[in-house]
Amino acid sequence: MNSRPHIILTSQDLDRLEALLESLPANAVPGNAELQAELERAEIVEPEQIPPTVVTMNSTVRFSIDSSGQDFRLTLVYPKDVDGSGDKISVLAPVGSALLGLSTGDEIEWPRPGGGTIKVRIEEIIYQPEREGKFYR
Repeated sequence: MNSRPHIILTSQDLDRLEALLESLPANAVPGNAELQAELERAEIVEPEQIPPTVVTMNSTVRFSIDSSGQDFRLTLVYPKDVDGSGDKISVLAPVGSALLGLSTGDEIEWPRPGGGTIKVRIEEIIYQPEREGKFYR
């Protein structure tokens, strides 16, 4: 996609992600530069002000694949919380950093395992900590 969608982050997620990036050795993770670029272009709001339709850290999101209509779910997590279950994606993964701050209805290009991309749409934020009143997790 040519234009990147508007993204919104909470000040708490921004602080924690900047600390995470600072703690990593330079070039330790391929997605560092992409995540930093997303942080720099984001609109920042207080956790209590984040719209309930925005992907924040620890949000569970339902997606649909444009070409097939097939649904899947993922939770956006910090690297330490990835557990190999297949239902969590690290914010340091390129797709993870691309999801951060997007809203219901936004579409992104998703890399296919065998190469190429597919278009996926954010259909629903199933769980967002801030929406549940969990501001200081």
